[in-house]
Amino acid sequence: MLRNLTLKGITPYLLGFLIALGGALLAKFLNAPLPWLIGPLLITAVTSMMGVPSQSHNIFRKLGQWVIGTSLGLYFTPHTVTTIINFWPYLVLGCLFALLLSMFNAFCLKHWGHVDFKTAWFAGAVGGASEMSNLAEHYHARVDSVASSHSVRVLLVVVTLPFIYKMLGVHGDIASPASLSYHFNIWGLLQLIAITSVGIFLFSKFHIPNAWVLGSLGASLLLTSNEIHLTHLSPMIQSTGQLFIGWSLGSKYGPDFFKKAPRYLTVSALTTVAALVVSADFRLYFILASQYSI
Repeated sequence: MLRNLTLKGITPYLLGFLIALGGALLAKFLNAPLPWLIGPLLITAVTSMMGVPSQSHNIFRKLGQWVIGTSLGLYFTPHTVTTIINFWPYLVLGCLFALLLSMFNAFCLKHWGHVDFKTAWFAGAVGGASEMSNLAEHYHARVDSVASSHSVRVLLVVVTLPFIYKMLGVHGDIASPASLSYHFNIWGLLQLIAITSVGIFLFSKFHIPNAWVLGSLGASLLLTSNEIHLTHLSPMIQSTGQLFIGWSLGSKYGPDFFKKAPRYLTVSALTTVAALVVSADFRLYFILASQYSI
């Protein structure tokens, strides 16, 4: 009897994982942008709205957040930190601009998307889909609406910007962690897990939001910025983390969401386009300001 109950409890999570994995593999086969994130998110959302009895446990979301935070921290080499310090005025202005843009997005979503203020704020905030959905759940906003708005934003951005950058010949010059002077190894990964776990524990103890992201980011940032290179996260670990995030976000959708989706998603899409145009103008201003000392 206990064995049957255990299997019954595991089945929704196993089914959810297989659905998410299938979505990731399909998206990868179709050469879709961010296949390990978008694929699981979309197929899990669709099946959840269809009433398929699948679930995603919070532990999978937290593991995905750990991957995101740790991966970001591994980019903070001494050179990156120096660059940030040198450009701090621009970063402060960028943060202020992001807050203003978030207010604009929230205003549009609340008044034309017909959602409550908390949902509109987290849906329109300039931030990661996982982090905003996590905060929305914490503050009792509609997580499915927040996740869908950020899904629309991610899709529009990753579909349009790479092609625009390619046409303009724009490319970055920052090396990825995999190309730096350290490589993946199991012992280093175990040490990294232990150290970032301390960061997560401290952030959780002081009730800092998104402890699994910020705690792991802070710990790995301190290591990398002091040239302590334990390991980098292998592509498989990064892909699995994205899969867990997409699976978690997609599972927030309910069977009743589509009844309210068309108008809301249209407003989300138009708001995203407007935000892209405003952001491009903001970037152009700073280019001109740096060239002509405006």
